[in-house]
Amino acid sequence: MKILDLYILKKFLKTYVFAVFLIVLIVMVIDYTEKIDDFIRKQAPLNEILFDYYLNFIPYWANYISPLMVFIATVFFTANLAAKTEIIAILSSGVSFTRLMRPYLIGSSIVAVGTFIMIGWIVPNANKIRVPFEHKYINNTYFFDKRDVHIKIAPEIYAYIESYDNSTNTGYRFSLERISNNEIKEKLMSDHITWDSVRKKWTIHDYRIRTLVGKKPGIVFGSRIDTTLNLYPKDFQNKHLLHETFTLPELERHIQLVRSRGADGIEIFLIEKYLRFANPFSVIILTIIGFLVSARKSRGGVGFQIALGFSLAFVYILFFMMSKGIAEGGGMPPLLAVWLPNIIFGGIGIGLYYTLPR
Repeated sequence: MKILDLYILKKFLKTYVFAVFLIVLIVMVIDYTEKIDDFIRKQAPLNEILFDYYLNFIPYWANYISPLMVFIATVFFTANLAAKTEIIAILSSGVSFTRLMRPYLIGSSIVAVGTFIMIGWIVPNANKIRVPFEHKYINNTYFFDKRDVHIKIAPEIYAYIESYDNSTNTGYRFSLERISNNEIKEKLMSDHITWDSVRKKWTIHDYRIRTLVGKKPGIVFGSRIDTTLNLYPKDFQNKHLLHETFTLPELERHIQLVRSRGADGIEIFLIEKYLRFANPFSVIILTIIGFLVSARKSRGGVGFQIALGFSLAFVYILFFMMSKGIAEGGGMPPLLAVWLPNIIFGGIGIGLYYTLPR
């Protein structure tokens, strides 16, 4: 790596880190101002506010704004180089425009790898602490209010709960069915079930088991039985931001679990999975676009190029949010929704490369 590459790479990374630090600091101040009443009202301890919430708040927001900050940093840094005619001097020395892009690609690749590690493992582990804090001290108390819940817990076993009280971990009007070849072979019915937190088992109360196999169907009554099921109290807990608390391997396992149960709402987990692979590529794509729109000295000055950069960033955010919202509603395949902004802006980058004078 030559001195020129090191110079540009160092400036690029310093500008990016400074931009991320500045925006995260501003967001933290705004967030504290908005939530201070909740902290006081619910008597959140200071050490939990600092270490459980804001210490884990930093990596979440640093990663969240990373693609846009690398774009803004690229535009700001490159526009300043162009304004000082440094880029003209570099090109005049015989360095090609394509060769000039190399340190930007190296820098964006470093940020992309860091983003992948952050979004795949570091941020989810931080969210495991931050999200419960929000549920406890910021959000309202959660009550599971869904009714007539059907869950597939095994290949031929289906559970049904009419209602569930998550404060006592009690399910009412519970039934368990074994279905084979579209026929009910066995059915257990109970007035209510409770979770034994010590033994990690369900206790089924006042049950009756009806067997429908053979010529003489039978029925068995009982007052209490303990059993293990592929069903847990966490399945009825607050699922707000649950997808953000899974590391990449945990997210994949959860997707397989949701698929095996045939449950709704798998789109949000698929979007999260694909997003973790698409984000690093968006960092590289946006860096290239930022370089292309700001590498030429503009008559409008640096301010015009920075404003153009912010405009493109706004369009990217708007486009991404629209496609993500459509996918969550089931109107677009999650894979296409996540990658569509990268595909569109990748095409824009190729068009700019071949059309902009340099």
